[in-house]
Amino acid sequence: MSANRVILVRHGRTTWNADARFQGQTDVPLDDVGVGQARRTADALYEQLVGTHVRIVSSDLSRAAQTARALATRLDLELHLDERLREMSYGRWEGRTRDEIMLAWPEEFQTWRGGGDVRITGGESRSEAAARGASTIVEAEKEMDGGTLVIVSHGGTLRGAILSLLDAPGLPVEGLRNAHWAELQNTDRGWRLSRYNVC
Repeated sequence: MSANRVILVRHGRTTWNADARFQGQTDVPLDDVGVGQARRTADALYEQLVGTHVRIVSSDLSRAAQTARALATRLDLELHLDERLREMSYGRWEGRTRDEIMLAWPEEFQTWRGGGDVRITGGESRSEAAARGASTIVEAEKEMDGGTLVIVSHGGTLRGAILSLLDAPGLPVEGLRNAHWAELQNTDRGWRLSRYNVC
């Protein structure tokens, strides 16, 4: 038993995204632009998924849940929330801009920005968030008997989880943009990425 494919969607925009503030696990809802993005993403995915077997699992943070609910409503499906799909915890960085973080924690920020797997002050490391996201995706995917699993989550968690599933943790890949998605296939040769940053 497993899904035929997994579509991984990043939530729509929030005011903190617009201000370039680190959100992490702070619960910031979609702004008006994000609501529109969620609606457009739901419409686009509806065209691909209508009439097929679909399960939707989302982070319980409101920005992801709002994005997921737009698709669940369109497909008339139950939405499953899972706190393990929350964004990476940025600890004391949350609510701050890059400039503010650079001033307060210059060495830690430079290591993180360079791709280092540093545990952020009061938060978690990239590898911890990636492992959490990947294991949740695998668990949800194995519960399905064919069809498509849709995961709605956050940029850092999704990027890390995708690279973890592909066994390529150090690959320099840009994050998913707001309301964009990636598609994975679980084949007999392991996970394969078939699409990335689609909208």
